Amino acid sequence: MFIVQLKFSDNKSQASQFMDAHKEWIKQGFDDGVFLVVGSLQPNLGGGIIAHDTSLSDLQDRVTRDPFVVKNIVSAEILEITPARTDERLKFLLNETNAA
Repeated sequence: MFIVQLKFSDNKSQASQFMDAHKEWIKQGFDDGVFLVVGSLQPNLGGGIIAHDTSLSDLQDRVTRDPFVVKNIVSAEILEITPARTDERLKFLLNETNAA
């Protein structure tokens, strides 16, 4: 599983121009079954995504297509986590890791 940090850059003021395209990119991530959680980094620092069921290279490719990344509104950092223990509700993340 992965955590993607999208931190605002100096072009933050352009975010509203590309928000609809960014939201469509997020929707596609959910539709593809890759994104589990998307939300804002507080206080107003950018956004964060929890992703799974994808490879690092595929996720990197997906993130480079985010309109906010393309327009340098955010910089992206991807952290890979290998879950060792989870709450019962997130057990599917362990199964994914063990199947690999």
